[in-house]
Amino acid sequence: MAPLPNADLVQNSLQLYRYLLRCCRQLPEENIRQHYRHAIRQSFKVHADEDSPERIQQIIRRAIEDADWVMNK
Repeated sequence: MAPLPNADLVQNSLQLYRYLLRCCRQLPEENIRQHYRHAIRQSFKVHADEDSPERIQQIIRRAIEDADWVMNK
């Protein structure tokens, strides 16, 4: 089960970024939200130069799985 509806519609890095930030809004405490927002921004910067479509899709799938885990934790 995905943390938010429309996880299956995420196709590119910008959509993933926005999706993950929306997931953060549902976290219970502000310090937890800040931590995950920072981690999302850092990961986005680290992978900004990725140009392989297969690798991008792999990153998207993994990020959604990780978001699901965090939301269910």
